[in-house]
Amino acid sequence: MLHRFSRDISNIAQPEAFTWPFHYVPHPLSVIAAEQVKGYLATRSEWSEEIARGKMFGVLVVENDEGELGFVAAFSGNLAGSNNHDYFVPPIYDMLQPGDFFRRGEAEITAINGKIADIESSAEYLSAKHDLESARQEIESQLARLKSALAERKMLRDIRRNEGENVDVLILESQRDNADLQRAKRAAKQRLAECAERCETFASELAELKAQRQQRSYSLQMQLFEQFRILNGRGEVKTLVELFAPTPQLIPPAGAGECAAPKLLQYAYLMGYRPVAMAEFWQGASPRGEVRHHDAFYPACNGKCKPILSFMLEGLSVEQNPLCNIAPPEPRILWEDRWLVAIDKPSGMLSVEGKSGVRSVQDWFKERYPDLSSPNIIHRLDQSTSGILLLAKDKESHKAMQEQFIKRTISKRYT
Repeated sequence: MLHRFSRDISNIAQPEAFTWPFHYVPHPLSVIAAEQVKGYLATRSEWSEEIARGKMFGVLVVENDEGELGFVAAFSGNLAGSNNHDYFVPPIYDMLQPGDFFRRGEAEITAINGKIADIESSAEYLSAKHDLESARQEIESQLARLKSALAERKMLRDIRRNEGENVDVLILESQRDNADLQRAKRAAKQRLAECAERCETFASELAELKAQRQQRSYSLQMQLFEQFRILNGRGEVKTLVELFAPTPQLIPPAGAGECAAPKLLQYAYLMGYRPVAMAEFWQGASPRGEVRHHDAFYPACNGKCKPILSFMLEGLSVEQNPLCNIAPPEPRILWEDRWLVAIDKPSGMLSVEGKSGVRSVQDWFKERYPDLSSPNIIHRLDQSTSGILLLAKDKESHKAMQEQFIKRTISKRYT
């Protein structure tokens, strides 16, 4: 599991502190380790198709008890349907092992899904839905025709009233027409209720099954998160549930603890290795909705990994967050009119106010336009991403521009 460097590294100095994983330049030792992992991946032709679709890998340079440097490697998620491959560190918790409670729980949820699918595709349920919809359409058509006929009768009565016909006779006809309409409405309501009752039998059963599925899924996820017992540099242990409890999201997201970086540090602590440097790199095509380039290095994710890694790094000498040490340059205004401001947001600047104390575009806007109190942030860019950011000067412009982003009528280009 501990890999030796295939080339001479004696002339490469070790870093003074461990990598700050959320914003870093890969250390040369990490780069060399990553190249060796890529070389190994090239020999596994059976994985090539899956990797080509896109996967994150990671390397952790470590020092053993004898003072020798080497590295360990990991992948995010699973690979080829397994969490365990000889070249890579094992998962923090293997939920894919046969007979595991997670697999049993998934099988139970799958069985519930099967029951739901059976009901939704059954001839009885489809017939009940069809009859209800047909009855609704037929009744709407009948009532529409009746109302049209009654409206025409009323128009004729108005003519007859103007011609001096007996008012009592006209009132009696009007009352009869209204009674006909009310009887038609009651009959329609009764027919719809009978059709809906057939559907309701199935709907109640489906609702119960879906509630069971939701409860079992939640319980299974929380039970799984309790199995992830995360170590830090001081030898302390916390579960994923404990680590995410203080966060705004409260509970761990799906896939928490399965990224490459937590796997690497967990293995190093278990084996007694001293972490030296770490890096994660992408292989294959970019995933939908994200910018990921083949062979490029990327920071650890905030949503899944920040609460985990922040704890795991305790006890290590870690680089300071470079984004907190460098004051980002001011945004450059590219376009401005009475409705909008388009700026070039610099790397290192937040889009909206955060808890880190790093200056944000929102802060800048409030300082530059103190009299404008309406929402101004239309869309966001990551802190480390530079690029064009649009800001609104009034509520109407803000709403209109946000709708364009939601409907994807705005064209965006990533470089």
